[in-house]
Amino acid sequence: MEANRSRTRWTYAEFARLPSEGSTRYEVIHGELAVTPAPTGRHQLVVAHLVRILGTFVHDHTLGEVLPSPIDVLFGESDYFEPDVVFIRMDRTHLIGDRGIEGPPDLVVEILSPSTAHRDRGIKLERYRHFGVPEYWIVDPDARTVEVWPLDQRAQAPDVLREGSILRWTPVSGGPTLQVSVGEILR
Repeated sequence: MEANRSRTRWTYAEFARLPSEGSTRYEVIHGELAVTPAPTGRHQLVVAHLVRILGTFVHDHTLGEVLPSPIDVLFGESDYFEPDVVFIRMDRTHLIGDRGIEGPPDLVVEILSPSTAHRDRGIKLERYRHFGVPEYWIVDPDARTVEVWPLDQRAQAPDVLREGSILRWTPVSGGPTLQVSVGEILR
């Protein structure tokens, strides 16, 4: 089921007044409100694995911050996202404030679900590219894949990593590289 969308353009003040309790997730994408149900347990297990894997690597090398949802990413008036996992380099942690992350994270990760797959591979991919997110991962627990989009290279297709493949991530140019199996992320 596709998430509900309104036809009204939303300001940040209106968005900030939406209820924050409960399991409903809200995002404003290119001025339209997108509402989705709470993520499944399987979805949240993948988020937890990613936060543990990325967070440990980032912490051990003092590279920045890894944050799971719920946290708002505010790109500009009428674009307020809630990605599943984000990474912010140490030299850009000033973007993390009381309202959320005010600017493009260095990595955005979305975990697919039936209600969000079309949006994650469509308008969100376009908006992340538009706002300068350098790298975007789409994790598909059903297909057992991780799609790696190097958005700063204007990629027209992702590098699709399947179970058994090794994901290599160098979050800071010239810095250390994380190597993790797709199977470990999806277990």
